[in-house]
Amino acid sequence: MNDASSYPPHILVVDDDNRLRRLLKKFLLETGYMVAVASNAKEARRQMSAFQFDLLVVDVMMPGEDGLSLTRGIREKNTVPILMLTAMGDAPDRIRGLELGVDDYMAKPFEPKELALRISSILRRSPAVDTSTPRELKFGPCKYDVTLQRLTRDGTTVHLTVAEAELLKSLAQHAGEPVERASLGPSLEQAGNPRTIDVQITRLRRKLEPDPRQPRYLQTVRGTGYLLRPDP
Repeated sequence: MNDASSYPPHILVVDDDNRLRRLLKKFLLETGYMVAVASNAKEARRQMSAFQFDLLVVDVMMPGEDGLSLTRGIREKNTVPILMLTAMGDAPDRIRGLELGVDDYMAKPFEPKELALRISSILRRSPAVDTSTPRELKFGPCKYDVTLQRLTRDGTTVHLTVAEAELLKSLAQHAGEPVERASLGPSLEQAGNPRTIDVQITRLRRKLEPDPRQPRYLQTVRGTGYLLRPDP
């Protein structure tokens, strides 16, 4: 298992059920993990190109490419542990998953606490991940080291204020998905002044974007908040 003193294990949840995805993310974050989510196989691959994960939670039944096909593709070049979610009674899917190299499976519906125990057990059995290569998000010439929480441009460190650093950290933890403005406020101790968040976003764009007036990486999601979208 990874060295917990340096960073918590990073988990990717792949499921097309919006409600379950949100619940799992909330529960696993509260359990102490770093969590990213994807609604389909394509998004999962994009996330994996940007992040190094310690474990995947993958649903079998998804529109388009299903979880078994995704697992098969992952196993061609990646040994990341996979816990598969299957519908109750789908024994053939569970058998196929195990044959493809899935580490464990759970039948829906399930108890979140049991899921957490199974994840912990898998991580204990897993070999340590090589952490010599930083976990990075790429934004053109800029890179953000998720572990060290450091932004660089062409190899040179970009200075971030405390507020900017906290904002980028929060957005990076949810890269590829919208983050509500209200959920960013408490982490910056600015919940009572949403406009302050917008100002910090503007400042951060100046350091991250090629053209801050036409943001490519730090996007506004109308009616929701913001979305950090790194290069694939």
